[in-house]
Amino acid sequence: MRIVSAAEAVAGIRSSEEVWLHAAAATPSVLLDALVARAPELEDVKIVHFHCEGPGPHLQPEMAGHFFHRALFIGPNARLAVNEGRAEYIPVFLSDAQALIRRGILPIDAALINVTPPDRNGFCSMGTSVIALPTVIQKAKVVIAQLNKSMPRTLGDSFVHVDDIDLAVEVDVPPYTHALDPVGEIETRIGEHIADLVPDGATLQMGIGAIPSAVASALGNKRDLGIHTEMMTDVVLDLVERGVVTGRAKEINCGRVVATFMLGSQRLYDWADDNPMVEMRSAEYTNDTAVIRRFRKMVAINSAIEVDLTGQVCADSIGSRLYSGVGGQMDFIRGAALAEEGRAIICLPSTAAKGTRSRIVPYLAQGAGVVTTRAHVEVVVTEWGVAEMHGRSIRERARALIGISDPAFRDQLRCEAERAHFI
Repeated sequence: MRIVSAAEAVAGIRSSEEVWLHAAAATPSVLLDALVARAPELEDVKIVHFHCEGPGPHLQPEMAGHFFHRALFIGPNARLAVNEGRAEYIPVFLSDAQALIRRGILPIDAALINVTPPDRNGFCSMGTSVIALPTVIQKAKVVIAQLNKSMPRTLGDSFVHVDDIDLAVEVDVPPYTHALDPVGEIETRIGEHIADLVPDGATLQMGIGAIPSAVASALGNKRDLGIHTEMMTDVVLDLVERGVVTGRAKEINCGRVVATFMLGSQRLYDWADDNPMVEMRSAEYTNDTAVIRRFRKMVAINSAIEVDLTGQVCADSIGSRLYSGVGGQMDFIRGAALAEEGRAIICLPSTAAKGTRSRIVPYLAQGAGVVTTRAHVEVVVTEWGVAEMHGRSIRERARALIGISDPAFRDQLRCEAERAHFI
């Protein structure tokens, strides 16, 4: 490993190469800015990553022709570029990403990563984000690191040795933070319905947003919950501090909070720093259905953009407009469904556009992607209640979903269902 300036670190990246970017809060902003500064001399550099925080300078319109983003999950800063054709979306289960890299389907010329300075044994921690990085580091021709004094040192599968890093830049840049979304009346009601489905000793997977926050607020009387998730947020820390999450009942990784990346406040990162309770693992482990199903009371909580009356779930697009990604929804929905007493939950507010549009629909919008199929969906929750889908006919599903739609749309949905002979 050689310590160099940021400009020197990225100087060897050439046109048409494939560059992997460390994801989420760990976006290596110093290295990325240095690479973007070279835009006039570069053409068609492909930058591959999951959702990354920050402004995304490589995604700006003036970067077209110089950089082309290949999104494994579309973050807010990438949506416009993807939908304008200046970037592209690769639908993939989070659990499959490392296999795609290992098999060369996703080749990597250079990896830009954001890690802690090395410890006395020469190991740097990947900090807030692991996901596919262990395999990326193995397969990349060149590994370029930010040795970041402000990156929390997380434990688990999160270490890379200096011998595996080619070039490094010393920085002191805090990881990106993300504030919790405000919780309103609708989210509170959804959270209460979901909390009723969570037994003591359950292991939870949930993401970010107002609904997970509402669920956490409603779990106050639960005991010995565990966490096995892809994303860790401040919600997890709050549950630990309240004594709700102990991990004592987990069948594996007992007493540990397991995740593949975290995104939240500086308070969350400070808590995770060198904390033996926090175990960061690669997505190949956290999202493996064979691992997930080992938790007897696994409860997976995932969101949707819309659900049709047969139970098909769209979660990555608004019609044909690509919005996010497949991510780990199917990994956890299937894993929880296979668990002995698991619950696979899809949740969403019943309406959108300030109550003018139902999110329970007769048919998915034209161009909408099915992330969770009608055969995989088990439970759908809105603020109006819980609809059980597993083992139910189309007729039974349609009636149950109409029952948890907004009352203003129920007659219309019933008419559409009768016209389609669903009921």
